[in-house]
Amino acid sequence: MADDPVRVNARGMKCPWPALRAARAMRAADAILITADDPIAPRELEALARQQGWDFTPIDTDLFSLRKAG
Repeated sequence: MADDPVRVNARGMKCPWPALRAARAMRAADAILITADDPIAPRELEALARQQGWDFTPIDTDLFSLRKAG
């Protein structure tokens, strides 16, 4: 379905790679679900979302949602 978020796997990647992966995926998607296990990833992803005007939602310890607002 076109409205389903794109899944991005950034497990095992150290920051800033999860945020870079998320930014790249969001170029072509309105929403992503990213799995990232670096302890710094939640802060980095939230900062990226804030900078871009996207919604950021932590779903689980290592799973996060980014969605373009609107």
